[in-house]
Amino acid sequence: MHEYSIVLSLIDSCEEHARKNSAKKVTKVVVKIGVLSGVEPHLLREAYEMFRLGTICHNAELVINLQKVKVYCNSCLAESELEKNEFVCPKCGSFDLKVLDGEEMYLMSLELE
Repeated sequence: MHEYSIVLSLIDSCEEHARKNSAKKVTKVVVKIGVLSGVEPHLLREAYEMFRLGTICHNAELVINLQKVKVYCNSCLAESELEKNEFVCPKCGSFDLKVLDGEEMYLMSLELE
């Protein structure tokens, strides 16, 4: 389960940001997970609950925002969010798409004390 290594990296990042800002604890961690990222949100949450204990994130709430796939159509020049995993422009039906968002996982924000 690669979510374990992702959570360990996430907690390391939280500790680094807290240290840089002279914070004693993290109270909220907000991440964005793209539906094509390969990260399973429920497994990430389970791993976070396990690994946060004894860290600066011990009592921090984890907020997961799911990002749908956002594409740019090279044919009709429209930006759209895909409702299904069908890579077809919802405006014109073209397959000539560029993925703009939905493939990554990002640490979006932290609340520190």
